Amino acid sequence: MHGLALTRISPNVLTFLGLLINIGAGVLFGLAGPDNQARMFRWAAATIIGAGIFDMVDGRVARATGQVTQFGAFFDSVLDRYSDVALFFGLLVYYARAGRFFYIVLVAVVMTGSVMVSYTRARAESLIGACKVGFMERPERIVLVIIGALFNRMAPVLWVIAVLSTITVVHRIVYTYQQTRARDEEQLRREAHAPVFSSQL
Repeated sequence: MHGLALTRISPNVLTFLGLLINIGAGVLFGLAGPDNQARMFRWAAATIIGAGIFDMVDGRVARATGQVTQFGAFFDSVLDRYSDVALFFGLLVYYARAGRFFYIVLVAVVMTGSVMVSYTRARAESLIGACKVGFMERPERIVLVIIGALFNRMAPVLWVIAVLSTITVVHRIVYTYQQTRARDEEQLRREAHAPVFSSQL
């Protein structure tokens, strides 16, 4: 990380390189077939780990070089979503080539859940300030995908991500409802007790 900081490389470039590496991992998933599935999945797992290194150092490089910006945080978040979709899209291609329709649907559910976990947090925090409830964040999803690829157990991993992502989304919806309702009720109480001034001629 110190070496990268000395090069004055833009953290946004590191973020973009991480996306490209994740796209490569998605391609490896998509190229897997009956004869090479385990090997291609292991290579995909190693590639995701490599992408994770860039994901870890971009923020540190930004802080070390004084390049921390609001756009950088936004850019990192957006490219993280693309990285997630790239991995799951590769799995969609793999299951489509294998003719396993049920798992195509399951991967689509997982892909939707991964996006909604991030969206519900972002949208909630625009309303209530903080919404960190729930478990299935991006680091947990990535670790599970790596485990599934390394040990050739992707199917159960997809089930776990699908279920826990859905629970996380529901949890965040309920939490945001409770927080916004409490704020609305407090606002109504304040308005009800506010003094009323009338003007007399």
